[in-house]
Amino acid sequence: MKRITIYDVAKEADVSLATVSRVINDSNVVREDTRIRVQQAIEKLGYKPNAIAQGLALSKTTTISIVMSERLISYNAKILNGLMNIASTYHYNIMFHVISKGINEMSDIVESIIKSHVDGVILFNDDFTQDEMEALLVYQIPIVIVGSKIHKTDLPNVANVYVDFEKLAYDLVNSYFDKGITDIALVEDKLNMYMMNRLKQGFEKAYRDKGMEFTNYISFDDSYKNSYIYLSKFFKKNKPSQLIVSFRDSQAVAVMNSLKEAGYSIPEDSELICILNNKYLTMVRPNISAFSLPEYDMGTIAMRLLQKMLMEQNSGKPRFIEQSFSFIPRQTTK
Repeated sequence: MKRITIYDVAKEADVSLATVSRVINDSNVVREDTRIRVQQAIEKLGYKPNAIAQGLALSKTTTISIVMSERLISYNAKILNGLMNIASTYHYNIMFHVISKGINEMSDIVESIIKSHVDGVILFNDDFTQDEMEALLVYQIPIVIVGSKIHKTDLPNVANVYVDFEKLAYDLVNSYFDKGITDIALVEDKLNMYMMNRLKQGFEKAYRDKGMEFTNYISFDDSYKNSYIYLSKFFKKNKPSQLIVSFRDSQAVAVMNSLKEAGYSIPEDSELICILNNKYLTMVRPNISAFSLPEYDMGTIAMRLLQKMLMEQNSGKPRFIEQSFSFIPRQTTK
């Protein structure tokens, strides 16, 4: 017999997952007519959220779900290694879910997680919505979110192991302000817009605190599948900023090659910094400056944290563990 899920109720009532969750949890922010419609759908389908959640909590599977976008697997390899090593120590089975746009959407994965009765979820926070998170929380499934800092901090059974990319960007910009440099650009990375938004907010706050406005956000539309093609045209028409910041290695190399082809020198005409550090940044010439992030440690901490949440039987207490970062100066900065 098919288990009725929160998705079924949302579809029947023609509302969002978050609305169903709020009705179940007796929130007072739902309109009365909407509340009635959801309750009617619950009764019609025979959905019993409390019983289901209790049953899942008592039926341990020693299985953990890891959810990540396919676009970022290679960039999260060290975090994954940390997760897998600790999961092996605790003898957990891993159910790996890959988000693939147009093929395997997040909503499908959330439903699969619910039906699989996993004990907990480790989610890389680049591709989820509040609705989807609330769907898991209705079933009392503990979640550890890895990557950047989440803004909503009052969610039960949710933990966050993060680097504060907004703070990283804020500190970086201010360090250049101290040098008298205010012409700074940030190159958009469409593979991870969640992280980009955090970085952009840090840039904007730093400029705002100095009474200025941040305007050098280099964005391009989806017709440019390769950022190098766009940047090559961009720097032939536009003088580069004194400092250019990119998120990942391929974009940093694209910036560097585009600048060279346009007749500019690095770091004399323009300095270049990549946020994520990896071995490829030291293979190019000049070597590209970057940030050191404790990626492997983030993975081990996330898995240990999830294990602790499971042992405490979903105490509901939120946990937020911030990880440090440090700058690695190389040949693309003065």
